[in-house]
Amino acid sequence: MNAPFRNFVGGEWVEGVEAVANINPSDTTDIVGHYVRTDRAGLDAAVAAAKAAFPAWSRSVPYARHEVLKKVSDEIFARRDELGRLLAREEGKTLAEGIGEVTRAGQIFGFFAGECLRLAGETLASVRPGVGVEVTREPLGVIGLITPWNFPIAIPAWKIAPALAYGNCVLFKPAELVPGSAWALSEIIARAGLPPGAFNLVMGSGASVGQAMLDHPDVAAISFTGSVATGRRVAAAGAARFARVQLEMGGKNPLVILDDADLATAVECTINGAFFSTGQRCTASSRMIVTDAIHDRFVDAVVERLRGLKVDDALDPTTHIGPVVDEGQLAQDLDYIRVAEAEGGRRVFGGERLSRARAGFYLEPALFTETAPDMRINREEVFGPVASVIRVKDYEEALAVANGTEFGLSAGICTTSLKHATHFKRNAEAGMVMVNLPTAGVDFHVPFGGRKGSSYGPREQGSYAREFYTVVKTAYTLS
Repeated sequence: MNAPFRNFVGGEWVEGVEAVANINPSDTTDIVGHYVRTDRAGLDAAVAAAKAAFPAWSRSVPYARHEVLKKVSDEIFARRDELGRLLAREEGKTLAEGIGEVTRAGQIFGFFAGECLRLAGETLASVRPGVGVEVTREPLGVIGLITPWNFPIAIPAWKIAPALAYGNCVLFKPAELVPGSAWALSEIIARAGLPPGAFNLVMGSGASVGQAMLDHPDVAAISFTGSVATGRRVAAAGAARFARVQLEMGGKNPLVILDDADLATAVECTINGAFFSTGQRCTASSRMIVTDAIHDRFVDAVVERLRGLKVDDALDPTTHIGPVVDEGQLAQDLDYIRVAEAEGGRRVFGGERLSRARAGFYLEPALFTETAPDMRINREEVFGPVASVIRVKDYEEALAVANGTEFGLSAGICTTSLKHATHFKRNAEAGMVMVNLPTAGVDFHVPFGGRKGSSYGPREQGSYAREFYTVVKTAYTLS
C-alpha cells in the first residue's frame, strides 16, 4: 500500500490512528487511496493550534486574507480537470459534474477573496451630543466545519472560504466516504500562505472527531451539513454551551407542473433535478406534483427520456448517471423502492440494481406514479435516483401538497402563467424557489438555505455568510 494521506494540523502533515481505504463506487476494486483518521488527542491538538493562530490571523489586514483565498481559487481553476476526475472517481458523480463542482469551488474562493475587501461597518450619529457610534464585524474564533459526502469539494469550499475570509481559524472534518477531494483541497490551502494553525484538516468519524468538536469549549461555532437526525444533535450540543450553530439538512423538494407548462421544459427540469448527480442532492426534486390535464403526457415523456439515459462508470464521458455512493446508500434506495410498491405506488420505470463491466453500486433511476402525499416515498428523504409523481386537480391543491412536508429547502414550478408563478414564489414554504428551472442548481454569490426541518441558523454563501462567521460590535466614543 502507498503511504496514507495524513491530517494537517498546526501547519504540519501529521499521522493518525489508522488509515481507511477510499473505494471507487464505479469500480469497487479501485482504491483511490488510504486516508488516516484523527482521534480525540489529534482533535485537541488541532483546536489548540487554531486557538493559538487566531489572534494574529483575525487581526491580519484584509488584503493578506484576499491574497490567500485568491491563490486557492487560482490553483483550483488551474487543476479543475484533475480534481474533477478525482471527485468523480471517489464520489460517483459523472466526470462533467465533477469538473463542474470543482469549478464552483474555485468560484466560491474567488468570491470570498473579494469579500475580504468588501466587509464594511457603519458610522452612526448618537442620540447624545458629542458621541460617535461605530458598528463593526469581528471574527468568532475557532470554527468547526463538518461536511457531507455528496458535494465533497463545493460544500467544504462554501464553508472554509468565508470562515477564513472573515478572520476565523478552521477545523475541517470531511465526510468519511470522500476524503480524497477534501485532502486535495486542504493541500492547496496549506500552500496558500496561511499562518500555521489557521486551517486544520481532521479526518475521521462523526462519532469521534465530530462529537469531540461539538463538545470542545474552545470551538466557538459549528457549521454542519448532513442528516436531520445528526443536525438535531449538533443543535443540542451547541445550545448546551452557547456555541453558534449553522445547519443544512434534508429536503423533500416539490416540482409543481401545471396544465399550462411547456412540456419539454417540465421534463428537462424533472430529469435534471431528480436524477442527475444520481439524485444525491439535498435540493433534488423528489416529488413531481402534476395537474390532471398534463399528467399522462408528462409521465410518458419522462419515461421516454429515462430510457435514453446511460447509467455507467462516472469516468466514462458518455455516462449520464453514475453509481450510488456506496453499498449502504444503495441498500437504502432499494428499500425505499420496495416500500413505495408495498404502499401502492406504481413503478413505471427502473428501480433495479444494474451490472456493468466493473463491479459498482449502479441503480437504474426509478419513477413512481399513483402515489399519495402521505406515503413514505413522499415524506422521507430517499437521497437517490428515485422520484414519485402525485396527481392533483389544480394549482391550489398542488401548492398545498408542495407545502405539506416537514422540509422547506427548494421548491419549483413549471408554468407559463405569470399569475401562478408569482403566487408560488410568495407562498411556497421553501428557502429557494425555482420557476421553470430544476430545483437543484444554485449560484455561488447568493444565499443558500431553507426553512422548517431543512435549515437552522444563518444562510450560507454570498455576502449573507457574514451573519454566521462574524459577530457585531458596537463602539461608542466621546469626542
